[in-house]
Amino acid sequence: MSLLVVGLSHRSAPVSVLERAALATDTQAKLLQDTLAAEPATEAAVLATCNRIELYADVDKFHAGVAELSTLLAQHSGVGLEELTPYLYVHYEDRAVHHLFSVACGLDSMVVGEGQVLGQIKDALATAQELHTAGRLLNDLFQQALRVGKRAHSETGIDRAGQSLVTFGLEQLCAGAAVEAWAKGKKALVIGAGSMSSLAAATLARAGVAEIVIANRTHDRAERLAQILSEGDDTDVLARAVPMESVPVELTRADIAVSCTGATGLVLTADAVTAAVEGRTGTPAAVQHDVPAASEGTLAPTSLGTEENCPLDLSAVQGASGFSVMGEAAVAGMNAATLEQHAAWVDKGTGTVERRDSRRMAEADAELITALAATAAAIGRVPERRRPEPVVEAPRPAPVLALLDLAMPRDIDAAVHRLLGVRLVDIESLAEASADAPMAADVDQVRRIVADEVAAFGAAQRAAHITPTVVALRTMAADVVAGEIARLDGRLPGLDDKQRSEITQTVRRVVDKLLHAPTVRVKELAAEPGGAGYADALRTLFDLDPETVASVSRATDDITNENAENRGR
Repeated sequence: MSLLVVGLSHRSAPVSVLERAALATDTQAKLLQDTLAAEPATEAAVLATCNRIELYADVDKFHAGVAELSTLLAQHSGVGLEELTPYLYVHYEDRAVHHLFSVACGLDSMVVGEGQVLGQIKDALATAQELHTAGRLLNDLFQQALRVGKRAHSETGIDRAGQSLVTFGLEQLCAGAAVEAWAKGKKALVIGAGSMSSLAAATLARAGVAEIVIANRTHDRAERLAQILSEGDDTDVLARAVPMESVPVELTRADIAVSCTGATGLVLTADAVTAAVEGRTGTPAAVQHDVPAASEGTLAPTSLGTEENCPLDLSAVQGASGFSVMGEAAVAGMNAATLEQHAAWVDKGTGTVERRDSRRMAEADAELITALAATAAAIGRVPERRRPEPVVEAPRPAPVLALLDLAMPRDIDAAVHRLLGVRLVDIESLAEASADAPMAADVDQVRRIVADEVAAFGAAQRAAHITPTVVALRTMAADVVAGEIARLDGRLPGLDDKQRSEITQTVRRVVDKLLHAPTVRVKELAAEPGGAGYADALRTLFDLDPETVASVSRATDDITNENAENRGR
């Protein structure tokens, strides 16, 4: 059997796809059960966080396993397989181990170094144990991942490189100001009482907010969280719990609102936030339109779709803000031949563009394109621009309401981004902000730890793979000794107990000495890469019964799983 992981994360898929593919708790359980019922898999575990969905399985066939796991993810997420496939990644064997260990250390997190993922890995293992879908391999893997993550945080300064998603989100909300100075004295509303919401509430309390209101569908959980916050020794925050029905009213009083629930629909609609802003300010909430203000020297949007014989694919850029069919961005990625055609088209002045001083701009662009054509002739292609040109936006007023949405799928309507007087930070904006975040030097040390631990895990698994064969060999040797002692009793019935015992011990010592060096050495060899064949060699050389080896393996797995579940409880 072999370890396989199929998944998608903020690194492989846009937030809009992650949001649609998010799995509810009961859906995760059904996915695990269906994975185990599938032919290629004998073990399964799901790691689902706000920015990743990964299905781990022990499979006997790689290609069949990838196909089955991908199909199951699509079925249970509700996203079509054809749409989901481009965003899926696959890791196998050591690469799968390396991936999970990197995730556990925070190297693959949206905010590098954050430690919350350890709790999510622990929850994933507990769920798999509870549903009896985790066997020896996944129990060993996830428990080792937890140890590797803890080691990385204790032996390195990775904590300095990363923050919790909550802290990073608050830093984005306060736009460069110190979180403590920005939050001091404010009133906060926290929607949800799970682990992420609890962390958000505790972080806000330490930052110095004056009041925290907890809203949750289960009122008892909200009450417990409010009590914990009120009784904390390190803060003097006023905390209270309210039912979810009170959120619209509390939103009109709050300066900050954090939402992280397991809801499948929106918790705060754009209309609800608009009403809250109007309730705070007494004036209707204005909406900022997406038409950027053109500064001096900035091109106005081009009229597309009427240019004849233009070499560009105009349909691909229809509606692009500030796009010019004669600008540098238009020709990025063209090869030399197409670029020369475009330059000739521009020189003829056939393009109909709506912009200031079009004659002067056309001449300047024609010169630019001619120069780019010469460059493209030398290197073969104009480098593509990964990001559009920055657009000048109209200034926004200072926000009267700050919203942090940490849920996946989102709790707060994305349309709130356009409301003046509101600042919304959600998973999508956090992903964009974290893309340029600096990484600490300790990350390299953590990577070395991960590499060492992956090698150690692989060696341990290979050694464990041969253990049932060694046990079966020693069992067979013990049976041979017992049979020969029984035959000796028949031939020498006059032996007393002391003599029989001495002979028995002597024969057993001879057998043990003969088997000791080979079995120790075969375990060492099996732990090395490519050592899986030694188990087959032992079974062949000593004619071991495959069923005996399998029964030993099953018994070992049962003991391992029972011990793992006891540790989980």
